[in-house]
Amino acid sequence: MKNNLTLITRSVRVGLAVSAAASLTFALPTVAQEDGKKASMVEKIAVVGSRAAPRSIADSPVAIDIIGGDELGKGGNTDMLELLKGTIPSLNVHANPISDAATLVRPANLRGLSSDSTLILVNGKRRHRSSVIAFLGGGINDGAQGPDISVIPSVALKQVEVLRDGAAAQYGSDAIAGVMNFVLKDSAEGGSLSLRQGSYYEGDGDTSQLSGNVGLPFTADGFANLSFQYKNADATSRSVQRADATAFEQAGLNVANPAQIWGSPEVKDDITIFGNIGLDLGDDKEFYMFGNYSERDVRGGFYYRNPTTRPGVYGGIVRDVNGTAGYRPGDDDAAGQDAWDAAPATILVGSLDGLSQQLNCPIVEIAANGLPDPTALGQLAGANCFAHNQGIAEGFTPNFGGNITDTSLVIGTKGEIKGGVAEGWFYDVSGSVGRSESAFLIFNTLNSSLGPDTPRDFAPGKYIQLEKSFNLDMVKQFDFDLYSEVNIAGGLEWREESFEVIAGNVASFENGPLFDQGFSVGSNGFPGFKPSDQGVSTRRNYAVYLDTEIPFTEAFLLGVAVRYEDYDTFGSTANFKLAGQYHVNDDFSLRSSYSTGFRAPTVGQANVSNVQTNLSSGVLVDSALLPPTNPISVELGGTELTPEDSTSYTLGAVYTLGDVFITLDYYNIEVEDRISQSEKINLTPQNKATLIAAGVPNVAGLAQVSFFTNDFDTTTTGIDLVANYTTELMGGNSTFSLAYNWNETKVDRFSAITGAFKVKRLEEDLPNHRATGTWAQSMDEFSFFTRVNYYGEYQGVHVDYDATAITADAAVTVDVEFSYFLTEEFTLTAGAQNVFDQDAQRIDIPAAKQASEGISNNTWGGVFYETSPFGINGGFYYLQATYSF
Repeated sequence: MKNNLTLITRSVRVGLAVSAAASLTFALPTVAQEDGKKASMVEKIAVVGSRAAPRSIADSPVAIDIIGGDELGKGGNTDMLELLKGTIPSLNVHANPISDAATLVRPANLRGLSSDSTLILVNGKRRHRSSVIAFLGGGINDGAQGPDISVIPSVALKQVEVLRDGAAAQYGSDAIAGVMNFVLKDSAEGGSLSLRQGSYYEGDGDTSQLSGNVGLPFTADGFANLSFQYKNADATSRSVQRADATAFEQAGLNVANPAQIWGSPEVKDDITIFGNIGLDLGDDKEFYMFGNYSERDVRGGFYYRNPTTRPGVYGGIVRDVNGTAGYRPGDDDAAGQDAWDAAPATILVGSLDGLSQQLNCPIVEIAANGLPDPTALGQLAGANCFAHNQGIAEGFTPNFGGNITDTSLVIGTKGEIKGGVAEGWFYDVSGSVGRSESAFLIFNTLNSSLGPDTPRDFAPGKYIQLEKSFNLDMVKQFDFDLYSEVNIAGGLEWREESFEVIAGNVASFENGPLFDQGFSVGSNGFPGFKPSDQGVSTRRNYAVYLDTEIPFTEAFLLGVAVRYEDYDTFGSTANFKLAGQYHVNDDFSLRSSYSTGFRAPTVGQANVSNVQTNLSSGVLVDSALLPPTNPISVELGGTELTPEDSTSYTLGAVYTLGDVFITLDYYNIEVEDRISQSEKINLTPQNKATLIAAGVPNVAGLAQVSFFTNDFDTTTTGIDLVANYTTELMGGNSTFSLAYNWNETKVDRFSAITGAFKVKRLEEDLPNHRATGTWAQSMDEFSFFTRVNYYGEYQGVHVDYDATAITADAAVTVDVEFSYFLTEEFTLTAGAQNVFDQDAQRIDIPAAKQASEGISNNTWGGVFYETSPFGINGGFYYLQATYSF
């Protein structure tokens, strides 16, 4: 039994296989056993890290970090993404203000790759994707569709395991950058209840959180561990008044100050519940079940609509130089030139008597003070004509948000087969279902084509992501007369993934009576999905894998894995992995891996269409995202999506000397045919005619289109250094940790539909250098935790506009937390993130660009570059009270 235990432990730490061994001992909840020897084995294998233990596993041929639940609890944040970012230097997360759906579910980047290039597991089982597709993902994440990590509360976690290596040969699609496994608590007793309140130094963003966990017996032979978290967070604003809004204020309009808000969105009624159940069935068999229900309401800022220039709402009908012909937005004159170029500025005016009477309406020109001429504006009602300036003279700023619901359930059984030809095999059989729903909402906007009858709030529709899977995993050890037994695993997986679009309320998409007079159709900023957009797209795939770990000698371990996967859309793919470790002596070992991998395009990426508002070269325009097989997409270079293919290798070393533990790993990841959203391509009149024939709404107001494409290749190289030292200081236990990451991405191939600036963003938006240094001290009556975060230079970009880009300075932030143990049950905690209130890089557009582009630092009302790797909100302090039982 001792030999088996050693091998299984090593197999789990290798992190190679989704095998029954891994499931039984590592990935799934464990059941407290009456059998002393069995309980000891489960404990040694499942609890691979603690607060005092190293973050990386010493005898693994690939890099694995173990982040304990206690360590996560000291991060000072209520968002799992921010907690992980503070612990893993190779993980980056942007704040994403004014980023369409990316504001609702923020994407994260491991090793500089897109968020859907990292596989997320919970208790070793694949986590479903979010229904949100990041249409405005800041370059790196444009079009990414990964799982919503933020729904996982730290109070529910036993630990987080981060496999920093390609692992598609073991886990399938998405595991290019690595794998994160969130292990739920599995205790049958005890628990905690915490209340936290915090705020930013600026006096906004007040956050309150109530969280709890309880472990209960599930009969005499099992456990039921339940966790919950409920929180509310106010919005923040790091904004100044826009230059145009300032001018309108001075001219007498009552414009909100600031008119456009850059900051974190408001999050209300954010509740998440996780349950984890395990039951010993006897005869070395177990039942397990875990899942979650999560829901939250999010509401954030959007771009200000200028009351004199916003096309389709305020920008107007013009006359040619003779005053004899009329033009509507997007029309060309007789010479084929844009009629706007040589015409006086006017506002958009429509006739309530129909298109035939529109050119008989008074012309309302922009006066010297920058506002519509009041005399002409006053004549509209008498002529039965209409302009939005009559009722919304100051312009408006939509608020974009939604209700995000996330649910999942996994049920399975595992154990050992006794008797028959399968004697000695361990099995794990499970089924799972995961569902994510995004019900979009947009407030304080309008459907311009409805004229005076437009509502101001809309429900544009829903996206639903639904995933189902079935897994069978088997593992057994065989004696081939080597140093110890050889672990052989194999298994089958079946998955179904669907993406559903549900139409919005009628007012969000309908053609109002003014639609043919230049007034835009649909809820401005995010038009609703029409009934013709509604539908479900589905894909199925199956996989088979084989995995073995071979201990040739006491010093040398080799792991080999192969996986074949077949999709009913694009076909099949096969991948493999080799990983090995050689112990030079008891203190020093070398490790390496080589693997191929893939990432399948999501069903949503292959089929979604959407109209969105974004800034293009600093100008607010509407653009349409089309399926890559749409005729317009094909005409512009689109093709049916195919999988990304990756090849990666690592070289590393592990050194242990007493209480000092150091790992150093180099990695190289080549990804071909990466999937992303194309550059937004300007439409020609011929393109528009084709879109109109296809039923795309608001075509006259569309300026650009984009689509998903396999259009570029990248090579990412980097180094991870992790060092830990544990000792006794000041009568207590001290742990010192250092983690450093150098990461660099180069684009090896791209075409015009990717765009040169997007290439620059892929290569430069994230800092090449990141590091964290921590000191955790635990005493009898108190404990404290200090973390220093270093962020190297990065590219500062504002409003996705290349003219704003600069090289932003490196920065250091400091987090602190102090806890006082009132009694064994009650703990009081005070802490701060970014305790010295380090500012993000302030917007400082080069003077030459300001002059050539006609822009200024406050053209769009921002203060800081939103690509800041530590956010734009500044310092945050909090107080917490915890009752443990």
